[in-house]
Amino acid sequence: MSDEEQRQEKKRFRAIVRGRVQGVNFRNSTQYEARKLGVVGYVRNQWDGTVEVVAEGEADAIRKLISWLHAGPSLAHVSRVEIQWEAPRNEFAEFEVRF
Repeated sequence: MSDEEQRQEKKRFRAIVRGRVQGVNFRNSTQYEARKLGVVGYVRNQWDGTVEVVAEGEADAIRKLISWLHAGPSLAHVSRVEIQWEAPRNEFAEFEVRF
C-alpha cells in the first residue's frame, strides 16, 4: 500500500477523554475540529465526567483529531485519552454533539 493509500484509508476509533473536559466547551470545539478535518461521528459527555468521542474518517484526519484531543480547547486540561480502534461502519453523515 502506498503512502497516499494509507493516508486515505478509513479509520474509526472510540475515545474516552479524561481530565477537566466538561464545562469547558470541549464538545463544541471537538465538533468544529472534526468537521474541519472532514471526520464524521459524535462527541458526548459521560456521567462520570469524561467525554466520549466516536470518529471515522481518513487515516490522516483521524490522527490529527486524536492529536487535538490530547490538548482540547484552551480551558480544558486533558489528563488522558484512551483510544479503542474499531472497524469503520460508515454509519455517520456528519459529526455531531450528542446529549
